[in-house]
Amino acid sequence: MTAVFIAGSIKIKHLDPKFVERIENIVKDGLDVIVGDANGADTSIQKELLRLGADNVTVYCTGEKPRNNVGNWSVKRIRSSAEPGTRAFFTAKDIEMASQAEFGLMLWDASSTGTLSNVFELLSRSKITVVFVNREKRFLKIKEKSDLSSLLSVMTDGARKAADRKIGLNSRISALNNEQIGMAF
Repeated sequence: MTAVFIAGSIKIKHLDPKFVERIENIVKDGLDVIVGDANGADTSIQKELLRLGADNVTVYCTGEKPRNNVGNWSVKRIRSSAEPGTRAFFTAKDIEMASQAEFGLMLWDASSTGTLSNVFELLSRSKITVVFVNREKRFLKIKEKSDLSSLLSVMTDGARKAADRKIGLNSRISALNNEQIGMAF
């Protein structure tokens, strides 16, 4: 069964109707849904899935139990050797979710490094991500490295600097470039 990794920025609590429509299509098509347990968009996505009566949902978490699981769906616990509560601790589940999904649907505030990191994780595995840029009310399809420029163009200089500091944005872009060059030979 095709699995979709749905996630978003922790600062976004209200889902845009355009984003909700995509979730409705995913549920209607009977696709498996992989979602995280964070507050913000993850919890709002879970509430929408519950409203739609989705039953093929798996909530991923690190730690003993999910922080949020509004539909009492199955849980996949991911072990992390990182300090509990740190970015690295929670990133372990995001990496596993990107590994298990065939596609991504992200809700992004144009600055969240967690959501941006998920896009990179999916892209590095040659998986398509559809990103809804919340403030612009539009979708961007990220299928290959060249698609990143349109996504990164919506970030402010400050958000780009923060992303470079927090998730090594420039290094990740370089790694993707080197990976594609390596595949050419």
